[in-house]
Amino acid sequence: MTGTAGAVGPPTGEPAPSAAARRDAAGASAAAVPPRGPAATAGATVTADRAGGDLARRATADPLYRLVAYALEAAHGRPPAAVWSAPYAFHLGSPGLVAAAGWPTAAAAAPRTDGLVRLSSLGHPADGCDLPLTLSGSPPAAPAWAVRPYAVLRALAREGYGLGGTDLHVQGSLTGAAGLATAEPAECAVALAVADVHTGAGEPPDREQLARLLAAALPDGDDGLRRAVLFARSGRALLLSAEARRRQRYVAFDPAGSGARLVLVAVRGEAADRPRELARAVACARRAGALSAWPPGQRPGRSVLVLLPEGRLAAVRAAVAEDFRDRGRPVPRFLNIAVAGAARREE
Repeated sequence: MTGTAGAVGPPTGEPAPSAAARRDAAGASAAAVPPRGPAATAGATVTADRAGGDLARRATADPLYRLVAYALEAAHGRPPAAVWSAPYAFHLGSPGLVAAAGWPTAAAAAPRTDGLVRLSSLGHPADGCDLPLTLSGSPPAAPAWAVRPYAVLRALAREGYGLGGTDLHVQGSLTGAAGLATAEPAECAVALAVADVHTGAGEPPDREQLARLLAAALPDGDDGLRRAVLFARSGRALLLSAEARRRQRYVAFDPAGSGARLVLVAVRGEAADRPRELARAVACARRAGALSAWPPGQRPGRSVLVLLPEGRLAAVRAAVAEDFRDRGRPVPRFLNIAVAGAARREE
């Protein structure tokens, strides 16, 4: 389908645009948020500016996180107790290596005490839902987009996180059309946000525990991508071997010092045509100077990662676009990829 990277090498990606590429959020009135974790039973109060609920009103905050904080408040009538960002992730051309991309998914959460989970997403504005949090038996009927977040909430509750329920809003900066996996970053963002708001103040979520929990709760997902989301480092690739996991070993994968670019190329059109069109895009890119190409996931999809010298970026894009236009095909999407760090709490 694609050319395979011989040596993965350190590519260069330009920082992914954030503020200019995402929608801004409107302000909202300040309010106190409910207590979380042990503080909840003690009757303690956590204020919005301490817990992250003021993100919707902070002009200097990233627009995506302002939007997610505001959207949770608009949908559920209360500000978040925490907002977490989680990067999209990808496999490298060499086996056993993963890294994170500089494009985030975000989750905003606030704890409840009535055993209800209320889920919303701007990506599915008509499909918000209120569901009872059950620990066993068949899950309640839910919109398709909410099935996996609910499975994460259920698994967390079995471990003692969020038994009282949660208000949750999830939003990504990319859609599936971009060609990167969307499920794994969303699952990690949800798990971190919910574990955070149901853990004692100042006590960070246990990422290793969450990685194991997600692997057990959603075994059809890509555990390697989840580990990249949870443990990535900027300018580094993460090794996935059992020994490496015990010590979180990394190898250099530094975009800034290599004089190269890492670009995601995603084709459009019918699924049956994608393998052929991807192969055509890679062939055009190679003729124009690309060094290597490989799929970002474990299975072929709609996109390939292309490593190329920085000076050949314009020529590669032009060659691919010309070939597709000449054949009357939709021109593929190009997305610059920066090698980013792991999921984090947005303060």
